[in-house]
Amino acid sequence: MPRRRSGVKGQHVGVLGIAGTYIGTVIGAGFASGQEVYQFFGHFGLWGALGICLAAALFVWFGFTIVEAGRQLGSSSHSSLVGSMAGRLSPTLDASITFFLFGGIVAMLSGAGAVAFEQFGVPRLAGSLAMAGLSALTVMFGFRGIVVAISAFVPFILAVVVCVSAITLVGAGLDARALSYAEPSRAPVGTWVGSAIIYVSYNLLTASAVLAPLGPAAGTRRRILGGVLLGGAGLGLAAMAIHLAILSLLPASATRDIPMAYIASRLGTPVKAAYTIVLLAEIYSTAVADLYGLSARFSRPQSRAFTVTILLASVLALAGARLGFTSVVRTVYPAAGYAGIVLLVCLLLQAPRLLRRM
Repeated sequence: MPRRRSGVKGQHVGVLGIAGTYIGTVIGAGFASGQEVYQFFGHFGLWGALGICLAAALFVWFGFTIVEAGRQLGSSSHSSLVGSMAGRLSPTLDASITFFLFGGIVAMLSGAGAVAFEQFGVPRLAGSLAMAGLSALTVMFGFRGIVVAISAFVPFILAVVVCVSAITLVGAGLDARALSYAEPSRAPVGTWVGSAIIYVSYNLLTASAVLAPLGPAAGTRRRILGGVLLGGAGLGLAAMAIHLAILSLLPASATRDIPMAYIASRLGTPVKAAYTIVLLAEIYSTAVADLYGLSARFSRPQSRAFTVTILLASVLALAGARLGFTSVVRTVYPAAGYAGIVLLVCLLLQAPRLLRRM
């Protein structure tokens, strides 16, 4: 693979930074709400736990492939990765990633507005505007600033998610209903294997925009492997904790739009407040990652054009956020999942060529 100039050259990131950035890039409003995990894995009951294990393994494999390819290419955006991996399909795949990056920003700004209104009584536009401004400011500090900002939130997010889920599981347990529950016909994908694949594909489609430039910043293959192993394990642990907590409180948890908010509220107001912060932190991490990926696609990071692109994308995403969080997620996420299959197939086909250079 030919090396290319990287916009993040010399900005070394350690194993914990790689893991934190990976986790923070993948998780978002849908993950924190518990709705993502329930839709893709909860409908399969305990079989969904196997789906989560498979998804964690796929996150490690494909995550390593993307970051290592980015290191070998010296990527500063996803475009060089796609150009090398997808061949004649690269223009279509590049356009898909770019479109869904923008859709992801719209979804996160809309989600911030919804949380601001439902939890604090703040106008939706004010919540979206605050998230847009904070995300834009973070991205302007450059890739290193993004890694620090995203990874700083991850330990808090994982701690709260796991603790809330563990306390709930200990208190409620898994009764006969939870152990026997299975309604695969209600899942977006009919099998737990298929759900795991689609879940990973739509997350990595947009996450690749940050994972590719993370390679040059990581510097070494050993550091990358350690980071993605830790990141994949963290994603699997958090998803499993949410999955079991939702199963333990069936059927009430399954009827809520935000199952984890319902679960946290049962533990008292302070816990509910902490989980609201987690939800906002996950929205922020995903918004920052998507905004960086989109802006880096059209301009060199930390240039004047990069700043203009950040501001323009933020304004356009604010306009799109007026459509509402539920409408955006219902439209963007499933479409991104099937488009992401193309990326996973390309990575799978090109992995032997990539690994031969190791």
